[in-house]
Amino acid sequence: MVLPEEFAALAERHRAELRVHCYRMLGSFHEAEDLVQETLLRAWKNRDGFQGRSTPRAWLYRIATNACLDVLDSSARRVLPYDLNGPGGALPSRTDIPWLQPFPDRCAPRDAEPDSVAVARETIELAFLAALQHLPPRQRAALILGDVLGWPAKQTAALLESSVASVNSALQRARETMREHLPARREDWAASPERESAVLRRYMDAMERADLAGLAEVLADEVRTAMPPWPMWLQGRDSVLAALAASWDTGSASYIGRFRMLATRANFQPAVATYVRRVGDTAFQPFAVSVLRVAEDRIAEVTAFHDLDLFPAFALPEHR
Repeated sequence: MVLPEEFAALAERHRAELRVHCYRMLGSFHEAEDLVQETLLRAWKNRDGFQGRSTPRAWLYRIATNACLDVLDSSARRVLPYDLNGPGGALPSRTDIPWLQPFPDRCAPRDAEPDSVAVARETIELAFLAALQHLPPRQRAALILGDVLGWPAKQTAALLESSVASVNSALQRARETMREHLPARREDWAASPERESAVLRRYMDAMERADLAGLAEVLADEVRTAMPPWPMWLQGRDSVLAALAASWDTGSASYIGRFRMLATRANFQPAVATYVRRVGDTAFQPFAVSVLRVAEDRIAEVTAFHDLDLFPAFALPEHR
């Protein structure tokens, strides 16, 4: 029998990596948090059924995967705005679409944690998460278990209550779909943390000073920006700068206010928390958490999540 103190230690040892696993499965940080709790509750209730035929980690991953599949079988896939329509257009907010969410780096497993599965950057980037959402639930599980976690097909088949042949077929189809939806030259994205930080500082400085010329220097020609929960997205430096010019023009109906930025990290990518001071405000209030993709010392993509519930998840201050 698993004693309470033994189970508590087991849960704490694997909580962070289970959160990442559930996040990959669901595409939602908040739902991943809930599913980790559900996993540990199911594990505790069924602790006497653990016979030691697998490792405790594999046992918890089995429970977590099945809990996520239960959710996915009854929910729509998560998207980003560019999954819905072309760039530009109106800016209506949407609350009926399950948007992808960012994952705070602070919640990922630390290298010092014993027995934790290392999280490879490319398997938690937003682009990878967005591509995963195009897979049916069991193909998604097969790909994550097989290609990300390195489980053998026999072990994956046992978890999914399927055959090895079926799992191998699902993996092949999943890999083809991922190739279709992952951006080209993804392997060239990685830059040193120092270079990413330098680009981020230039971006933050230009945004705080409402400096369009400075921003033009740091944005890639074909930069893409998205702003969930609004389905509109923009493609190209000129389009992005035109939208920002309107939002910074005090005489425009589109005027938002002045920004203050705070660096953070999400999905193993540079990110920034944006605070806004609108007309009449005395302090800068939470506005968005943006995840950036840097390529060749330019910002190639900005996804600004206008979800204020993310600020506590990132341990960000309430105002600036």
